Amino acid sequence: MNIVLYEPEIPANTGNIGRTCVATGTRLHLIEPLGFSLREKQLARAGLDYWDKLDVTVYSDFEDFLEKNPGAKIYMATTKAKRLYTEVSYEPDCYLMFGPESRGIPEELLVEHEEDCVRIPMWGEIRSLNLSNSAAIILYEALRQNGFNGMTLEGHLHRLSWKTDSY
Repeated sequence: MNIVLYEPEIPANTGNIGRTCVATGTRLHLIEPLGFSLREKQLARAGLDYWDKLDVTVYSDFEDFLEKNPGAKIYMATTKAKRLYTEVSYEPDCYLMFGPESRGIPEELLVEHEEDCVRIPMWGEIRSLNLSNSAAIILYEALRQNGFNGMTLEGHLHRLSWKTDSY
């Protein structure tokens, strides 16, 4: 799986998403310009000690991303989509793209890829969810559809076994 952040603005969101990527074996793609430096403390704090384990690539712009990922199946998250994120069959190597926190993916890209746009349902007049929450929601649906991409309960249970051994 792949998460693509188009011109992310808030380092803590990108750090949180990076941590989620490490936990799920997902690659992170960052499309410049970024609203922060990759050396920023907030990014490291949100990513904790996982950032060095992250498979991350930075691109100069969207065209650079497309050129280096030919044939990428991209799903674009937007509040303007007609389809819910649960109404899509995600391929194991698809790209889940999210726009900048303040404005979302540019309208011209959404129009070009209208059939690949998805949204998360929300109640009332809420404009949008936090970027890192949105990325996690859609990523985990895509992972669920693909059998959680090799992630296992056994590995998690082994790490927790010390708790039951002491009883």
